[in-house]
Amino acid sequence: METLKRIKFAARILLRGENKAEGRAEIPPISAEQVAEIKQFFPMEKFFIYGHARSGTTLLARLIRLHPEVHCNWQAHFFTRKPLLKSLVNNAEMEEWLTRRSNRWNNGEDLSPLVMRAAADYIMESDAKRAGAEKHIVGDKSPNSLNDGESVRLMHAVYPDAYLINIVRDGRDTLISQRFRNFVEESKFLTAEDKKIVDAIRADQTPFTTGEHSIFTEKWLRANAEGWVKNLTETADEGQRLFGERYYEFRYEDLLEKPFSEMKKVWALFGIEIDDNLDNAIKAEMSSNPDKTWQKKRNESIADFLPKGKAGNWQNIFTARDVEIFNEVAGEMLTKWEYER
Repeated sequence: METLKRIKFAARILLRGENKAEGRAEIPPISAEQVAEIKQFFPMEKFFIYGHARSGTTLLARLIRLHPEVHCNWQAHFFTRKPLLKSLVNNAEMEEWLTRRSNRWNNGEDLSPLVMRAAADYIMESDAKRAGAEKHIVGDKSPNSLNDGESVRLMHAVYPDAYLINIVRDGRDTLISQRFRNFVEESKFLTAEDKKIVDAIRADQTPFTTGEHSIFTEKWLRANAEGWVKNLTETADEGQRLFGERYYEFRYEDLLEKPFSEMKKVWALFGIEIDDNLDNAIKAEMSSNPDKTWQKKRNESIADFLPKGKAGNWQNIFTARDVEIFNEVAGEMLTKWEYER
């Protein structure tokens, strides 16, 4: 059987030039023994910041790394956006190599989870070491709204020992910010109707701030409200189920209102000392808005329309119909997170 398998594999390479991308056995989760072993080489504590796109994940990453012992960078998308970390080993050719009986390094096991863990550990820890010798806790922030609950499951299969921090923002403000990000970037996904809205905003912003005209199409608003609900539901459910006390969730609006108080709760997850001087560092960091500066450079004609990072923008921009649609789709979630009573 082993010989026949090798013959078929060689024939497939000769005929097609490459192996199938699918067809491998399910990648096993990393074991407790493997975690303990790999931590001898990559000992830093790990965390991952999730949240729907435009929910304050970048601000949280900027603040969390103000602590002298913590480093964070962003957009690795190990588990949150294709091709994903598992693409390193997710084909039959890699499976055959990493499980081969003649491979005396694998002790009869599939090395796939160790390959993924070692790759991600090296990327994060090497960056943390460049940031400062005192950094011993490192994480990545990548919005998970493209992969929802699956991103939590994928993370747990490689990092069951890590912390998952989930930041939530009022879905109405989240979708406004997301919509304007698409406008500013002139996204290739903008429809002809979307482009008419952009042109109308450039011509006269007033009707879009008085409830007369909507920045949304009904189709876009409904679909993305559904996506916001799905993301919050699945991330929380899977986070609590898989990570237990290593899962932490909180609201973006609370971070804006009480930044030092909220950051102390986040840093407390790692059991590290928190100097009160960090309050001043947080205030200084929050006084800048790199995203606002970037958007203005990218598309100045509409970038100033929306106050960046503020809570409650939706009250000036949502039309009565927008409110009706969003409440129909996501009213229960607004209540759950105490955005509405």
